[in-house]
Amino acid sequence: MRKLGNKQGDSSSISRRGFLIAMTATGVSFGFPRSWAAMDPASPNGEVLPSAADVYEPSLWYSIDSAGKIKVNIIRAEMGQHVGTSIARILADELEADWQDIEIIHVDSNEKWGYMVTGGSWSVSQSWPVYRQAGAAGKTALIEAAAKQWGVAASKCKAQKGKVVYGTKTLSYGDLVAKGLSRQFSEEELKALPLKPNKDLSLVGQQVTSLDITNKTNGKAIFGIDAKIEGMVYGCPILPPTRNGSKVSTLDDSAAKSIKGYQQTLILEDPSDTVPGWVMVIASSFYAAQKAAKKVKVSWQAGAAAYVSESDFMAEGRKLIQDASQGAILDTGNSDTAAAFEQASSTLTQEYTTHTVLHAQMEPVNALAFQNSDKVWEIHSGCQWQSLTLPSLASALGVKENDIIMRSYLLGGGFGRRLNGDYTVPAALASKALGGKPVKMVLLRTEDFQFDSPRSSSVQLLKMAFDQDNKVSAMEHHATAGWPTKVMVPAFMPKGINGESFDPFSISGADHWYSVGAQKVRAISNELANKSFRPGWLRSVGPGWTNWALESFMDEAAHHIGADPLTFRLDKLIAEGRNAGVEPISIGGAARQAAVLQRAADLIGWGQPQAADTGLGLASTFGQERNMPTWVAVAVQVHVNKSTGIVKVQKLHVVVDAGIVVDPNGAEAQCQGAALWGLSMALYEGTEFVNGKVKDANFDTYTPLRLSQTPEVKIEFIPNTAAPAGLGEPATTPVAPAIANAIYQAVGIRLRKIPMTPEDVKTALSRV
Repeated sequence: MRKLGNKQGDSSSISRRGFLIAMTATGVSFGFPRSWAAMDPASPNGEVLPSAADVYEPSLWYSIDSAGKIKVNIIRAEMGQHVGTSIARILADELEADWQDIEIIHVDSNEKWGYMVTGGSWSVSQSWPVYRQAGAAGKTALIEAAAKQWGVAASKCKAQKGKVVYGTKTLSYGDLVAKGLSRQFSEEELKALPLKPNKDLSLVGQQVTSLDITNKTNGKAIFGIDAKIEGMVYGCPILPPTRNGSKVSTLDDSAAKSIKGYQQTLILEDPSDTVPGWVMVIASSFYAAQKAAKKVKVSWQAGAAAYVSESDFMAEGRKLIQDASQGAILDTGNSDTAAAFEQASSTLTQEYTTHTVLHAQMEPVNALAFQNSDKVWEIHSGCQWQSLTLPSLASALGVKENDIIMRSYLLGGGFGRRLNGDYTVPAALASKALGGKPVKMVLLRTEDFQFDSPRSSSVQLLKMAFDQDNKVSAMEHHATAGWPTKVMVPAFMPKGINGESFDPFSISGADHWYSVGAQKVRAISNELANKSFRPGWLRSVGPGWTNWALESFMDEAAHHIGADPLTFRLDKLIAEGRNAGVEPISIGGAARQAAVLQRAADLIGWGQPQAADTGLGLASTFGQERNMPTWVAVAVQVHVNKSTGIVKVQKLHVVVDAGIVVDPNGAEAQCQGAALWGLSMALYEGTEFVNGKVKDANFDTYTPLRLSQTPEVKIEFIPNTAAPAGLGEPATTPVAPAIANAIYQAVGIRLRKIPMTPEDVKTALSRV
């Protein structure tokens, strides 16, 4: 039996016999691009596929076959957000394709796809120009081919719903491909192609059926945890007492030998230092591996973090903030605040903190690894950042990156956890120790929590100076936390104006769009946190703490001078200078943030009298980064039970301006999920480190938002023709400060830590 492809030119090097991990279903395929199918007459779902001669690829991003089917290649991970549907419709709209002819392929990690990452709410925004140009190229080539066949000028023809039309004559895209097409476009030609005016887009912004919804609802969807291959064994890890620096001292597996199916226990040797001190129990079944692991006795020499807890991170953060020599100063145009504070009529200074937060995604991390018959290492797993994971795998296995291929699977929850593909390394190391034999590793929930790359705790200090007319003359924002980018991809760190590098994802949000005079933003790495565990990117990343502090502080500043919190903010959202925004995404700048804030206030009934112990709160944000802002405002109504300390969020209204909304249903779902995630972290969700480990091991003590705690949620989008921005994360961050601000209005207490627990409320009330 011949192999399908080869490791250099094609990413599908696996025998037909071993093809038990196929993930092809109606409308969507995972891991195995259809290009391999031209080499074999039978596809994984039994259809007869066209030969290579009957397929036209106007660009890397899609192909059209002689049946008129259009297969769109997607490099972004699918984790419930229907990203393939969004990206495919961008292309289909420009191509003038019939939506019924569209299929999507979530591709593997072949280097031809370029840099692969799904995070930062970047997917649709970054895909917008690329897939529109690609669609325009195909449309141009098809029109030219039809015009040539009819002997007419291409300008006399048009494309619509998968056909080229000239008067009463039509030619389908499939017919044109069958006759042979080879037109290709250079980068310069692609950029020069005219695109449809935004007002003429017919699929973008309209209701369509998501291409992956059928299989997600009928049980056919395949996740990483479902991956299988003939002859695989199961690995159950035994985790060391600390994430970093642990070493195995002794190991006794004598009791495990009584378990049927138990094979052996491996001490993993990891050159990449991703999983130091890991032990992997190998068995013929998942259950045998789990049973045997309970009988294996291991002792470790623990790393230094065994003596470090959450309070130590907080103490270190406060110490770092007080040291003016620490950290990087961001370029805000004018960061010299000293004179304004010296001359201030009054000042305000407050500290805000956040606790460690776990990802707690529903599908525990997992991976299947083996070396195929072409000596290529195959890694089967759901992953958000293949281009970051591949170097770690290469280092661990001692091979080149192009000797590894990562197969794409559905993610049962990402939220940033699978940006860090560290969980693929132990499976690969176990397979290597077994001579390349397939090893399937699935972490239990308790292991998944312990091995998480959590969002670091943070400490922030904010200051504001006011002149004699109570106008803001200067503002400072100092933030310290563990930095995931420094730990995992330091090349992504720019330098501040003082020459120090900083993690942009741990300070974004602090460089806000309010006009506050001189503005200093200082980002400080908490090295104690970085060394004690592996900080990770969690949905919204830095703004999860920076916006908590900023929007709480803006409320406090308004009350400090006796101003209305809404008016205070609106007066400072002035679209001038660096806050005016630029084409194509941030155009309009602060004025767009002001618009969503005003609309949210109107929806909640800002200024209207409330019942006893009930209050309204506002907060807004620009999302993640200044060059890709998504303007979001949140308004909440809360009731505080003074006896129990329980805060009940009764209404949660979210107003969003993300430019052109490509997928209305997906956009609403994304914002609903993000806002409820923000609510969960505000009131219910959080953990802490105790002697090097997170104290919560499962959902019995780690308690995210439950359905019964969910308020009335309303999402509203403000129409805008600016290029699309991201929607997966921005609605997360304004929720917590809006709740804190509403609590203050309801019962007069100010909470400056999240999560805000009933105990925190009762303690604050006892001091009033």
